[in-house]
Amino acid sequence: MAEAKPVQRADDPLDLTLSEAELEAYRDHITDFIAEQADAAGVETAIIGLSGGIDSTLTSHLAVEALGAANVYGLVMPSEVNREANMSDAERVASELLDIEYDVIEVEPIADAFLDGYPDAEGDQLAVGNLRVRCRAVLNYLAANHRDSIVLGTGNRSEALVGYFTKYGDGAVDCHPIANLYKGQVRQLATHVGVPDDLAEKTASAEMWLDQTDEAELGIDYPTLDSILALHVEGGVSASATAAEIGVDEDAVEHVRTLYEGSEHKRAAPPGPDPLF
Repeated sequence: MAEAKPVQRADDPLDLTLSEAELEAYRDHITDFIAEQADAAGVETAIIGLSGGIDSTLTSHLAVEALGAANVYGLVMPSEVNREANMSDAERVASELLDIEYDVIEVEPIADAFLDGYPDAEGDQLAVGNLRVRCRAVLNYLAANHRDSIVLGTGNRSEALVGYFTKYGDGAVDCHPIANLYKGQVRQLATHVGVPDDLAEKTASAEMWLDQTDEAELGIDYPTLDSILALHVEGGVSASATAAEIGVDEDAVEHVRTLYEGSEHKRAAPPGPDPLF
């Protein structure tokens, strides 16, 4: 995760808004993808970790459309740093909005057991935050193995490109259904499929430690991040032209470029040496 910096905001972020036809096309494309992934694995059910955030909320909605509510199982995995409102939202998504089976499993005792075994990491905020996320991944796969299911990831395009996820944590899944959507488009599609506004527009947080928010840690707001990624990182527009187009300092564009380049290892398979023979 990147060190928190003052949040940079564009005067006029690039408009990445999807049309109604595009939103419906993405809806069909993603639900077909989820069904295909389950079929390819020879299973009928999917596991998803529910955080109360928009990414897991949208993904779970689309999973239910693809597989049916009876074939989607949610895990709500709070720790001592999670906001109570987010955990309540996670349960609300499962029980009220989707009517799927779910369980609540406390992560802190599991993380504490690891820290008992390796106490040197006590007090290391980043290491312990990543530990909590990796504990959730282990629980997802424990449930998936037991239930003969696939694990659905909730990673979006914006966060993948800047490495805003935990390696072998929330990045450890069988597939990422919303991987092609920038964060703003995730919110758009969520509203399109009927996610209530209070969930679609809530402040994003990985909740790896107390009072964490995504934008504060990334040092940039999501609309600006999406614009820089679309124009500069993926679109090939120069840093200076991108900065001028969306009304930010060129330093903000370079900051995003640094996040992208520095997180390449997270988006690649673990390397091995080239073959000798």
